[in-house]
Parts: sequence; C-alpha cells; structure tokens
Amino acid sequence: MNIFRHRPLGLLAVSLLVAVAGCSTTDDGGTVAVPTPDARTAPLCRDLDKALPRKVNGQPRRDPEPPSAYTAAWGSPAIILRCGIPRPPKMVDPKVALGQDPNAIGGGVDGVDWLMEKQDDGTWRFTTSERRAYVQVTLPKELSGPDDSAQVLSDLAAAVKKAIPEGVASMRH
Repeated sequence: MNIFRHRPLGLLAVSLLVAVAGCSTTDDGGTVAVPTPDARTAPLCRDLDKALPRKVNGQPRRDPEPPSAYTAAWGSPAIILRCGIPRPPKMVDPKVALGQDPNAIGGGVDGVDWLMEKQDDGTWRFTTSERRAYVQVTLPKELSGPDDSAQVLSDLAAAVKKAIPEGVASMRH
C-alpha cells in the first residue's frame, strides 16, 4: 500500500510537518538500541552504513554505542539513524493514508518518502517508506526547526536512495 500516492495536499502536508517537527529525542549518553534486521534486510543496511555522509546538518558523524553497521549518529546531542527496524504500526494505518491522524503524516524529501510520527513528548520520528528496508531517523529537540528537519532528511536522501532500493520491506517485522 502506498500511503503517499493519493494525497492531494501532500506538499502542503510535508511543509506543515517540517514546520512543526520537533522530531524525536535521543539519548545524550551515546547509547542506541541496535536493530536486528533479517537476512534480506541486513545487507541493505550495511550498504547504507557505507554510503552515509560524514556530516549531516553540518554535524560530524559520531556513531553511538554499541558499534554497529545498523546505527549511525551525527553531532551532540545526536541525530540518530537506525536501519532494519520493524515496520511502524502507523505505516499501514488507514487513518494515516487518508490524512486523518494528526500524529502521523506521510511525505517526501528529495525523492525519499517518509512516515513522520509525533511522539508522546511532542517530538517527531521519521521512517522511510516504499523502500526494501525501514530506516528511522530521530532528531534531538534542538533541531526542531523546519530548516534543520528538512536539511537532515535532505542530507540523508542520497545515501538512502543509493543503498536501499525502492520496494516493499520485509514483512518479518
């Protein structure tokens, strides 16, 4: 199911989301839960790790603990990327597809589609859709402005497009 294909106000929705995106908090201690991708997804995530930029939003790469090809981080407080996560439940929620969920919205930045979910603390989490692996990006509250949110997703788009082909992610999750 493509939750982005039939959204008449898609660009407006993305602009609105980026304008209000507080994104998601990250642990300043540098520890991140490492995903456990399946055999089909793991090689894609390893390819993504190799393709990721050295800087995101002007911040240098500074990977979290424990070391893993499935996680990456930039800056302090950290922008966190996790590859090979399970499919978010809202990814298949009909309310999201119809634009009826105020806490989740779909949209795209530089050719990569994202599910953008508002978290309980008011921040936002971004998860790729229409790709063969789910890639999740969380931003610290300090990067809640529209320019920072859009810049982070834009900085990551080329690597995602290069390493994670379009298609359907594993249903194991």
